[in-house]
Amino acid sequence: MGVADPDAERARRAAEEFGCEAFTSWEELPGRVDAAVVAAPTSAHVAVGCGLLEAGIDVLVEKPIAASLTGAQRLVDSARSAGRVLQVGHLESFNPVVEAVRKLKTLPLFFEVHRLSVFTPRSLDIDVVLDLMIHDLDIVLCLTGLKPSEVRAAGISVLSGKVDIANVRLAFPTGCIANLTASRVSTERVRKLRLFQPGQYISVDYQRQDGVVVEVGPDGRFGFRALGVEKEEPLKRELESFLECVRTRGRPQVGGTEALRALEVAVEILGKIEEHGKIVAQSLSAHAPPGASRGGPG
Repeated sequence: MGVADPDAERARRAAEEFGCEAFTSWEELPGRVDAAVVAAPTSAHVAVGCGLLEAGIDVLVEKPIAASLTGAQRLVDSARSAGRVLQVGHLESFNPVVEAVRKLKTLPLFFEVHRLSVFTPRSLDIDVVLDLMIHDLDIVLCLTGLKPSEVRAAGISVLSGKVDIANVRLAFPTGCIANLTASRVSTERVRKLRLFQPGQYISVDYQRQDGVVVEVGPDGRFGFRALGVEKEEPLKRELESFLECVRTRGRPQVGGTEALRALEVAVEILGKIEEHGKIVAQSLSAHAPPGASRGGPG
């Protein structure tokens, strides 16, 4: 067992904490480990992940699977050709409350999803869609079993050079609509999903791992009940699931194919956000006061 980090001191401290060897490069791992967790910046996922997979090592790579569809496909292809396990860290999929919703799912008709976080300097190399919303895209796609037929989106940058707030509307071939909002510049932390389906409304809180079910009974009356959830740490469940796949050569709950599907929708969303940004820029230019500079004061 070992930990690899380009920062030798950080690697040493982690190795001491967990009683393992310290390395300064992932390239030192082949021959020493059977499986690895890639918790590197998104830009490094492809190089590190593919290198490990091709060396015969099973891999759990953090979300998003990659920064581009080409990179994600490379990881999927490497895992397939090497016969290795590739799991992607869509952590929320291992939240017990999501499992409870899956059991109640019939025909989703409408989703309302909010994922808000306070600003931190982490993950600023990617947009909020790939940083936060990707969790909810994975869950909505899983529950509908479909890709959206229409995508509308808007987003803005606030405290970073990337999109920090995004609002998305997905329309599915069944008529289902999903409204998703993600922000990493909020004053509070919110993780909530609401699902409406025939005769039933389910509201869940990912953080508290609880929820409520409102449904129409046989007598036409509304009934309220708590969503049955056995609380457990999602990260623990994710890691246990990965190790079980390594032992049994089973298929991960969120493998490369599922992660690629979510990334495809995320990339389309970012394209729509870019289109919206151009429209806003044109409107601002058209309504600028006479003599005002497009670039602002300076």
